[in-house]
Amino acid sequence: MRTLNVAIAGSGYSSRLFHVPFLKDDARFAIKKFYERTTERGLQWVPTAEVVRDYSQLLTDDIDAVIITTPNQTHYEMVKKAIVAGKHVLVEKPLVATAKEAFELGELAKQHNVVLYVYQNRRWDSEIATAKQIIEQGLLGELVDCEIRIDRYAKAKNSKLWKELGDKGTGLVYDLAVHLIDQSVYLFGQPKAVFADIRYQHEGALVDDNFDIHLYYENGLKASLLASKYVRETGNHFSLHGRLGSYVKKDVDIQESLLNKGVLTKGDWFMESISGWGILHTELNGELIRQSYPNVSCSYQNLYDNFYESIVNQQPQIVTIEQVITVLNIIEKAFESSVQGKKIAL
Repeated sequence: MRTLNVAIAGSGYSSRLFHVPFLKDDARFAIKKFYERTTERGLQWVPTAEVVRDYSQLLTDDIDAVIITTPNQTHYEMVKKAIVAGKHVLVEKPLVATAKEAFELGELAKQHNVVLYVYQNRRWDSEIATAKQIIEQGLLGELVDCEIRIDRYAKAKNSKLWKELGDKGTGLVYDLAVHLIDQSVYLFGQPKAVFADIRYQHEGALVDDNFDIHLYYENGLKASLLASKYVRETGNHFSLHGRLGSYVKKDVDIQESLLNKGVLTKGDWFMESISGWGILHTELNGELIRQSYPNVSCSYQNLYDNFYESIVNQQPQIVTIEQVITVLNIIEKAFESSVQGKKIAL
């Protein structure tokens, strides 16, 4: 088995929660370096690693792959430098701010024969993986509506200052809608049009903090993607409706919550109790059923499995650069739609 030597740029929330726990005890990966400007948090997680102050020190010959978790505004240049240095790259969503930049980086990765992978871990949220299975089995019939929403209550602005300065590629759409749009593209493919209402609700907000985005498909399906920071009482997180029935799940996936509690990523750590399963209410063989539907067994580890296989065994990427470009194009058109107040063709 080949071991990939990994360097991580950034040591904030994303590194601590979504990357280090999956890498540090996986024999397929060895964390060798952290790039941190002033701190040395990486050494708390991996005492054998080296902390460097210059990003270029991650691009040395002993490193196979670079993981980039720094603010969105830094991604383009950092990804470009890593690719040119011949490194495989795993970078936090949304990759970059524009579809044009994403295309450029994708072409550059092909030229240098390296893997460019965007960390869209939410495809492995329980409701998305389960909905994928339900769709493939045709349990709901022809699909007509889907709603995915992430609501929370937050009076204050984001504590991460870089997310609130108004730079392109920041705000709630680039933070959360990028996940929901990716989930919609993953489940249903390329939409034909978008309509969006993107708002600024916090007093003095320089970035969007509320969105209501609708994606329209050729077969009549509409996917509604919503998020707000002023919701104390939440409804269903995920709802999928077809001509035969519905699949709904009230609560969001628990993996982030468990990782925050320090749960080790071993065994079936990600599994939810029956009370957390979604409800399947549909017609099977002419009979109406309504029951809890078991979650598909998957976790964010699956993304790292595919990242490794795409590098070592040249297996197809589950998250492709073409899909990333599609998502970013939808985001750009969503902002255009919100300004113009009309549906925009894709």
